[in-house]
Amino acid sequence: MFRRILSLFGGFPGEIMSHDLDRIDLEILRLLQADGRLSNIDLANQVNVSPATCHRRTQRLFAEGYIGSVRAMIAPSRVGLGAVALVGVVLDRSTPESFAMFEQAVMGLKMVLDCHLVAGDFDYLLKIRVRDLPDFNRLHAETLIALPGVRQARTFFVMKEVKDSGPLDIGCE
Repeated sequence: MFRRILSLFGGFPGEIMSHDLDRIDLEILRLLQADGRLSNIDLANQVNVSPATCHRRTQRLFAEGYIGSVRAMIAPSRVGLGAVALVGVVLDRSTPESFAMFEQAVMGLKMVLDCHLVAGDFDYLLKIRVRDLPDFNRLHAETLIALPGVRQARTFFVMKEVKDSGPLDIGCE
């Protein structure tokens, strides 16, 4: 009985418990996804709980991995990174070792924003942000084709970003 009562208040200090998300948790996620700078008091007011309860719930959402991080969305063109390329990569071998070597190498490339193992014509799809076409050309010649196991790289330049990093539809509202 004591454990059940304690679980209502967030459990033992430092204990990570697995919970199903309720309406309030989903609303906290939705609001933070829209504005990660919300103060705990503003967040608590918007979900109609006390600040202490809101803080406890938010900390649990972090601890259980529902929220990975909170960060600023920087305007790429304002910092000189206005060009986006999507690069489809085909490896010369489809083995776990080839994939691991490629993935490890890509993790060290700051200009690669996203790397996805995909099904279809490519093994991987990379999203790369650079200053301009000459910058990408240098990157391609010096780095991309030299990545471990790369047999082919096909590049698609983004003409217009219609929707980028949209919020997740988490089913509340």
